[in-house]
Amino acid sequence: MDTYAEDSMSVTEAPGVTLTDRGVEHAEAILTPEALSFVGQLHRSFNGRRLRLLGERNARQARFDGGELPDFLPNTRHVREDPEWRVAPAPADLDDRRVEITGPAEAKMMINALNSGARVFMADFEDALSPTWPNVVAGQWAVREAVRGTLSLRTDEKTYALRDSGLATLVLRPRGWHLDERHVLVDGSPISASLFDFGMAFFHNAREQLARGSGPYFYLAKLESHLEAALWNDVIVAAQEALEVPQGSVRATVLIETVLAAFEMEEILYELRDHAAGLNAGRWDYIFSFIKKFRARRDMVLPDRAQVTMAVPFMRAYQQLLVATCHRRGAHAIGGMSAFIPNRREPEVTERALAAVREDKRREAGDGSDGTWVAHPDLVSVAGEIFDAALGDRPNQKDRGPRVAPSAAEMLDVRIDGGRVTEAGVRTNVSVALQYLASWLDGNGAAAIADLMEDAATAEISRSQLWQWRTHGVRLEDGRPMTAELYVAVRGEELARLEAEVPRYRWADAVALLDELVLADAFTEFLTLPAYDLLD
Repeated sequence: MDTYAEDSMSVTEAPGVTLTDRGVEHAEAILTPEALSFVGQLHRSFNGRRLRLLGERNARQARFDGGELPDFLPNTRHVREDPEWRVAPAPADLDDRRVEITGPAEAKMMINALNSGARVFMADFEDALSPTWPNVVAGQWAVREAVRGTLSLRTDEKTYALRDSGLATLVLRPRGWHLDERHVLVDGSPISASLFDFGMAFFHNAREQLARGSGPYFYLAKLESHLEAALWNDVIVAAQEALEVPQGSVRATVLIETVLAAFEMEEILYELRDHAAGLNAGRWDYIFSFIKKFRARRDMVLPDRAQVTMAVPFMRAYQQLLVATCHRRGAHAIGGMSAFIPNRREPEVTERALAAVREDKRREAGDGSDGTWVAHPDLVSVAGEIFDAALGDRPNQKDRGPRVAPSAAEMLDVRIDGGRVTEAGVRTNVSVALQYLASWLDGNGAAAIADLMEDAATAEISRSQLWQWRTHGVRLEDGRPMTAELYVAVRGEELARLEAEVPRYRWADAVALLDELVLADAFTEFLTLPAYDLLD
């Protein structure tokens, strides 16, 4: 029987672990005393170290604000120069990753993605999921059902169910180290969202996945150092030990989506080598990371988001280094996201976009990537054709030896020929940020905006560019400086249009939040931190 703690809103479910809200669907199946005890112990064992590493992030940022630039670490040179070590071999169902599809851990999207023909599906608890408590719990339930092949959904229009065979391999992305889950308190403090998401999924599914010939596979997000990867590895080892799951059962693919992680790719693989599956070029967050880390440098201001493609120098170097690093160590190199959504009302728009998608995927395959990401089921066949041509019958192209790795200077080369900031770029950023924030506050973390699937990463680019351009007074191509007044004027015009189109959204909250993010003197590290306080 439930017992109530001193706070009448908290329900004790395991020693020292309390829930602030148990009245959500699927709570009985997911929030069991045993599961809560398991995640509570993970939190007690590793949260102190997590907090120390987050403090180290702040210290490094202070050095960058003072003019320092990142470089390859001198104290880990021995790891990079040792030619012998390799990551663990890939499991059979994670060896061919030519097309991966991603989406929020939500029943309908999960069913469509698992049925899509992609080789891998990443169920996202991070950038594509608005972490309302009902969403988080329902997402864990949907993962649990999907693992057992029983996930289904009936709507007024259609019944969705998993196919009997040919499903994508399931991989789960927990939230990043910087986030908390306020609905679960461990000894009176919010639990780490990373440990909650990972721990719940592992507790409910690891043994079942292994029994079905698969395994507990994860994507790890937002890492900034090999020390953060070492923390994840220790969490994985402890989880396997606690549930008596064989060591080495977990496979983790790390998203290289921060510039600091890009300079520590080999070290990250090394720390996770017994559990590492590969690295992924998380391109949108990587662009955001450049803006965030070098926010104090006027000489590293980026132009309109649409001009920051994978063909520009610093993005090209990043992709090439990732492939070279992975193949040197026997790991999969996964390319970045194509966020385009086909527009069935305007075929010419779709054709132009698909041509750009094909060009992007050919570049990735030509560089040696073993697979790529898409956001929509209709792009699975498009990307698949490119990688089928590159791979043939091979599951991957890890046999392609590493090419010459880019230098630190090439990794930081932000020159973009013809790069400029335009009023159209300002308007796009304002519109995208407002629409995404309003959608996120409404409980939807994957929002279709202007034929693109926007998530927190792309919204981060929009709001951080606005802050960067305003802070440095960057001149638009027409000569006007980017000022707070210009932002407010554009925001007002875009808001009027959006309010007329979708009146039900919480536009006042979205505007107040965007104003805070764009107009504050200090840069906010992640928009999801203040936004989380506004969720119901």
